[in-house]
Amino acid sequence: MASFSAFIRKSPSARLRAFLAARGVHAESDFDWSNDGRGAALVRSIEALIAGLPDLKQDAVKAELELLAELASDDGIGGVQHVCAGEGVDLEGYEGVEDILLMLAIQFDRVMIDRVQVQASYLRKSGGKQWARFQFLDDGKPWVLDQQSAKDAFLAETVGILKLPAHRKREADWFHPVRIDPATDAETKLTQATIYIEDHAESELAFGETSLERHTRQKVLEVGVVCDPKERIVEICAKGGHKIREKYLRAFSKHFAPQSTPPVQVPRRNVRLEVLRKAPELTTVPADRIERVEVSSLSFRSTEGAFLMVEKRGEDETLYQFLKRRFGIASPLQTGGWHIVAATLRIFKAPRDGKRGHVLTVTLRTPNTTSVPNKTEAERAFVFDLLERWQLLDPPPTKAELFEVVE
Repeated sequence: MASFSAFIRKSPSARLRAFLAARGVHAESDFDWSNDGRGAALVRSIEALIAGLPDLKQDAVKAELELLAELASDDGIGGVQHVCAGEGVDLEGYEGVEDILLMLAIQFDRVMIDRVQVQASYLRKSGGKQWARFQFLDDGKPWVLDQQSAKDAFLAETVGILKLPAHRKREADWFHPVRIDPATDAETKLTQATIYIEDHAESELAFGETSLERHTRQKVLEVGVVCDPKERIVEICAKGGHKIREKYLRAFSKHFAPQSTPPVQVPRRNVRLEVLRKAPELTTVPADRIERVEVSSLSFRSTEGAFLMVEKRGEDETLYQFLKRRFGIASPLQTGGWHIVAATLRIFKAPRDGKRGHVLTVTLRTPNTTSVPNKTEAERAFVFDLLERWQLLDPPPTKAELFEVVE
């Protein structure tokens, strides 16, 4: 069955019918669009309708449904909220994310779905290896984010940073998403750009009319720039390592903030795993809706280079009780020369609003790596609040501390 079958089963019938009709997929008047008790049958019936299209058109419709199905996720929901809030699209009254995505695909051109896709990807990567945040000094000097000549110059310099020929196609999509704080619902209007640049082509096999043929596929590179002009913060998400991201930042400064002093990178917050050397008191409050928290694994490295990883297996004792029983006074928690280099926490969330409870698994590694950015935006903020409460993260630097080194 198609990869988008679950998306079809969850979609409101009227909206799904309108979406398919707009793409030339029409059904007889007696076609049963109901999915009550016949989800699989409905999917097969719609697949049969799509099969009546020309081959290329079939591929296009299926690819679009697969994209919408991919976006019907937690990060996709976050992307929808940010993009629609910025565009003034009211999301009240819709029957779930599937209904909203189909509406966007019907009523707007492809750029809206592309922006949701970009935003969902950005939410997943935020805080990861391809992402960096930079803080400008709040000097009151004007920025020229809306100046077309500055946008064109920045786009041209981006091509140069990537060392691609000047003839490569390029395109920039500038828009204004609204970031919503999952804890306070506070809204922050941002300026965001997605830079698309034609990369080197790849050769691959594909089926032609009668046999296999070798085709050329032109790849596309993406560079994401998000700016909070009020707080003077710029975030850059791109492949290539920190040196490449710093080049993008210098280009941003030169074209959009020419009068401002160079920014500094906001350092990643180090984890404080020595807190876990003794069984920690990981306090929670009723509002957290947490049943329990456990340290499920600890990894150690000795000054001589030895490595030890210990995982919690049974439910009858904690990891700390196991280490004491197994190693006694020779436990790496008590013996000198052993340092905690990684830890895994399991946060057991209680059932809520008819939904079953689930487990958030958070991995921390020295000096500043965490699995938290791989969670949804709401869970990411929730877990960061917990890690701060449990003193497992260094406090964030203030603006004054950031610029003290520069001065």
